[in-house]
Amino acid sequence: MSGPARLAAVVLAFALWSCVGVAGDAAGGYARRNDVRQFIAEMVQKHGFDRSELRRLFSHAHFQPAVIAAITPPTEPRAKSWQAYRALFLTRERIEAGVEFRAQQREALARAAAIYGVPEEIIVAIIGVESLYGRNTGNYRVIDALSTLAFDYPPRAGFFRAELENFLLYARDAGIDALALKGSYAGAIGIAQFMPSSYRRYAVDLDGDGKDDLTSSFADAIGSVANFLNAHGWEAGQPVAYTAQVQGDQYRKLIDAGIKPGFRYGDLANYGVSAVGAAAADAPCALIELTTPDEPSEYLVGLTNFYVLTRYNRSSMYAAAVLELAQAVKSAYQSR
Repeated sequence: MSGPARLAAVVLAFALWSCVGVAGDAAGGYARRNDVRQFIAEMVQKHGFDRSELRRLFSHAHFQPAVIAAITPPTEPRAKSWQAYRALFLTRERIEAGVEFRAQQREALARAAAIYGVPEEIIVAIIGVESLYGRNTGNYRVIDALSTLAFDYPPRAGFFRAELENFLLYARDAGIDALALKGSYAGAIGIAQFMPSSYRRYAVDLDGDGKDDLTSSFADAIGSVANFLNAHGWEAGQPVAYTAQVQGDQYRKLIDAGIKPGFRYGDLANYGVSAVGAAAADAPCALIELTTPDEPSEYLVGLTNFYVLTRYNRSSMYAAAVLELAQAVKSAYQSR
């Protein structure tokens, strides 16, 4: 988001706060609001929470205008740039740190790959993109971020209320202090940056210490990433994507169909598409266009595993960056 747009979002957030009492005062936090009290009542009825404990918790949860600013789309959307996005993650620092991470965590990576069928380099790359191998896991209190988005961000309030519900369940089940845990501005947690619903559903205890800990256990984070991809349909031993060339204009039908594989690999030539790689003729695939303003587009034929990567972050650029980082780290690791 540009500086002016971000500033406008912050000003809007403060205006809403002051006009409708968005967050309450410092002493009351969110606990003073009727909609929060209704949410507390639902948590008591559905999940058996203690009402007074939740009131105490939300009295210490506070509106964060920086969260609204971070999540609000710019007022004037800019054209997406694959090359700019790629440059964020394909850095020497991230590649070298990935090599070190793979060397240090080789046993956990090998175990996760054997159990879940996901290549080690893919696991490494996702953790590298998500948190720079655990170095950047977020500085927002999760309770503040999720409360802000659940109660003061109408475009996605339903989604974030569900995540807040899952966060409270996770904190209770894990016996952790819900006021202490920090994460991203969107409420993502730990080395793998799982949202609370994904944490509860896909986190695993790979290190065998009796708890699935994605905040301090690299082994658990590695296993959880692999489990997430496996659960979303990762095909062990199969390719992810191939670079492609296009000609004519029939290929636009594939682009317009979206990133979910819905075409046969063997039919690509009928649309003017040639891919650099071998796959079964009936393998489902999609054509991915990676655009950069004022530059020729790049194209990938995404197979099932490419689509699975987009379940982690629903962006074809994200999946392409993970794939390139995985390849770069693997090559550097093997050279070393």
